[in-house]
Amino acid sequence: MTSLHRKDLGLLALRAAVGGVLFAHGTQKLFGWFGGAGPEGTAQAMEHMGFLPGERSARAAGLGEAGGGALLAVGLATPAAGAVVAGTMAGAIAVHAPAGFFAHGGGYEYPALLGACGLALGVAGAGRYSLDAALGHRLARPWVGALAFAASALGAASVVARRQDEVRRREARAADEAAREDGAGLS
Repeated sequence: MTSLHRKDLGLLALRAAVGGVLFAHGTQKLFGWFGGAGPEGTAQAMEHMGFLPGERSARAAGLGEAGGGALLAVGLATPAAGAVVAGTMAGAIAVHAPAGFFAHGGGYEYPALLGACGLALGVAGAGRYSLDAALGHRLARPWVGALAFAASALGAASVVARRQDEVRRREARAADEAAREDGAGLS
């Protein structure tokens, strides 16, 4: 077996693993599969995390994970799929970042790894054992990847900034309420 075939088999294994995990996570959000919260529970969780509106945010996260994961797994439109995954994981990283790096403490280790894998697969391509290869790489042109990564980065930056603004507003409201309660007890 040549090294080229080994590389392609390695890409297939990585795509299947990362894509499968992402697909499962996304379907938890979209449909409640695999013990997930489903659309209603995920929308509530998204609102609690500062992603507004929660329903639209839940749907976007679920589609980014399930759709991006499915496309990565089969190797279709791999540059765009990798960009979608990386952008979706940027939102998850923003939520977990205050807890530090390691996942055991609630940190961003896991979404960072998934996002980095999506990024790497989007840049490297799907390999010969993929739908992209079977279709002559029509959906995996370099310009598609560049455009998809630019759009994903802009979208992720916008979503994360809006969430950070909402979190800051909530913290300011909570501090104001606490100050009012402390002041009311002094009279």
